[in-house]
Amino acid sequence: MLCVLYQLGLIEYGEAYDIQKKLWSQKMDGRTADAVLLLEHPPTFTIGKSGKLGNLLLSEEELAKQGISLFFIDRGGDITYHGPGQLVAYPIIDLKNRGKDIHRYIHDLEEVVIRTLADLSIEARRDGKNVGVWVGNDSIAAIGVRVRKWIALHGLALNVHPNLEHFSFINPCGILDRGVTSIARVLSRNVPMEVVVKGLVNHFSEVFDAHIEWGSVSSLRCD
Repeated sequence: MLCVLYQLGLIEYGEAYDIQKKLWSQKMDGRTADAVLLLEHPPTFTIGKSGKLGNLLLSEEELAKQGISLFFIDRGGDITYHGPGQLVAYPIIDLKNRGKDIHRYIHDLEEVVIRTLADLSIEARRDGKNVGVWVGNDSIAAIGVRVRKWIALHGLALNVHPNLEHFSFINPCGILDRGVTSIARVLSRNVPMEVVVKGLVNHFSEVFDAHIEWGSVSSLRCD
């Protein structure tokens, strides 16, 4: 199946969500192929439908001082962090073509990340209790999705070289007994974002059996 990728660079969370909704609507009307948005966000916390504000450890005033935005959103899961140095992928894809199986979809997103990390000689794994990808006892990639009328929104966030200190301001995903890591921390060196993007795209194509084309970002401007 055809999948169009859009590389948006650094983009505000709200703007990226508006683009997701636009693509979802076009997908519902049969006007577009499956798509994936690849991007980074400015420092942002998001709280999903099952999230608890108590897992945010800063006051509104402290958030403002840190320059971190806060969004309550319609994906699954609890609180997570997005920021520069974190690769975010938002697939807007039709799961009717993939057996209407949300568990398989999440499993496949995890597989894309695990294979991408294996290219960098990082041994990553799933956790039987918690969604996402883990290195040892630490989260390296968070996954949270929403499926409306069998079309998926939101997606995954892989820590390449973000500011890990920002994760100390929350209980990531509401989990109290785990840590957070990144590719840079595991390898003790920075890996260029473009290298990770290339690996992720290749493995997304493999796992989802998708033919990849790159799309024009200008076509995504919301009215």
